Amino acid sequence: MSGALQPPSRSGVRIAGDLYQWLVAWHGCVTVLRDQTLRPANPIVAIGVEADGAGNLDDVIFYRAQPPNSYEQVKYAVDSATPVNEDYLLSPSPTGGPSILAKIAAAWRSLTASGSQVDLALVTNRHPDPGDPLIRDRDSRTQLLLPKAGVHGPRSDRGKARQRWAVGAGVSEQELLELLGVLRFDLGRDPQHLRELVQLLMLAAGLRYEDHAIDAGADWVARMVRDGYKTLSLDLIEKAVQDLDLKQGPARAVLSIATLKPDPVADQADWSLDWTDRFDGATAYSKRRPKAPATWAQLQADIEAAPMFLRGKTDIAVTGSLRQAPAFCTGAAFRMVSGADLAILQRGQVWSTSADYEAATPAIVEHSLGQGPDLAVAIAVATDPTTDILRYLRDQQLSVGSLLVLAPPAGGAKDNSIPDASTANALAVGIRDAVRETVRTAPHVHLFLAGPLGLALLLGHRWNRIRPTTVYEDVATADFYEPAFFIDA
Repeated sequence: MSGALQPPSRSGVRIAGDLYQWLVAWHGCVTVLRDQTLRPANPIVAIGVEADGAGNLDDVIFYRAQPPNSYEQVKYAVDSATPVNEDYLLSPSPTGGPSILAKIAAAWRSLTASGSQVDLALVTNRHPDPGDPLIRDRDSRTQLLLPKAGVHGPRSDRGKARQRWAVGAGVSEQELLELLGVLRFDLGRDPQHLRELVQLLMLAAGLRYEDHAIDAGADWVARMVRDGYKTLSLDLIEKAVQDLDLKQGPARAVLSIATLKPDPVADQADWSLDWTDRFDGATAYSKRRPKAPATWAQLQADIEAAPMFLRGKTDIAVTGSLRQAPAFCTGAAFRMVSGADLAILQRGQVWSTSADYEAATPAIVEHSLGQGPDLAVAIAVATDPTTDILRYLRDQQLSVGSLLVLAPPAGGAKDNSIPDASTANALAVGIRDAVRETVRTAPHVHLFLAGPLGLALLLGHRWNRIRPTTVYEDVATADFYEPAFFIDA
């Protein structure tokens, strides 16, 4: 194909790798700003870039007020040809020098020689090799290979791999386990995901978060390194924010709720809720309902407790991985009447409940069932679930008189029908008002959601002056849905 991208040159790969490292460092700079505002127990106070005295772990250093500091080796790959596995970690460098793991081990020994505690990380867009005896058991929450890498005897696959790793790193097997206790494998961190993480943290720090603002921060890091700065202090970072005109608004508290996969922002959140192990399913895609003995009611109680842990904070950024019903429940926990302003990252954009909008009336189709006095409501934005919902309502014989199907004003469900925060807020308000008008004589609402995560959050935030509502989740079973949350609206 004439329009196909050409393989990058050596200089192109080098430049891309540098940009990746500067973005990791700028992420650290934004963390310094947030920690200055939020005053955690042991804040990040400065960022090192290619600093002296850190051996091969000098790419980016997070200096804390008290140990341990975090030393990160940043490795960028232009493709997926080299996953992170034993061969990648133990092979000599292209010039015949020490392997990656040997260099990390040598730096670790030097940094801890005086008894200091450290936190180490290999940060890369390379993905883990699922066939590697040690890498495959990496804990996605902690990014550590322990505890699983340390179990089983010397004759097991893990035991033999430990012996090879120890020899390749030039340490004893006991020393290897000590190293693996502090060495995080931050893998699969592709540039786009890294940008989204930085964007969210810039929002939380009260900075502008558009693409050009992210680029401006990373470019500033590059200039500072070229000018010989090895430590980026709070004063330098604050001056950069002023010079680059990045300050936009108040810092936001971060609320992390994860039900599908661990949230990389969780350790920087003001309050985090991790239900990934309490949802049924082997992959994030298949996790749709709590795994017994966990229940939807317990999850709702945990979500509704979040305002207590964020007491006094009204500007809140929501992160994590969750489906429609939990997102709606989160919005309802911080309803508009409480004065909260919620923001969430949606396909590279920030959708905030405070975004300006012009009123919009959704397209409405009503289906009569005649099974009782309640009202069923279907949000048909990403796809049209009408057929499945009608079948579910009839099979379950729910006390529903009619099903109200609400879609974007233009009509027709499409996965890209909501382009921005203003459109999302307008549709959320239009949906709420349409339901208010229709539900006046109904004692209860049955709500089914098929739209962007951000819309579910914004809709829950505005779901007031409506009848008590049961929110259903698509559980991908023969019954299609099951009741998840009860919202007293």
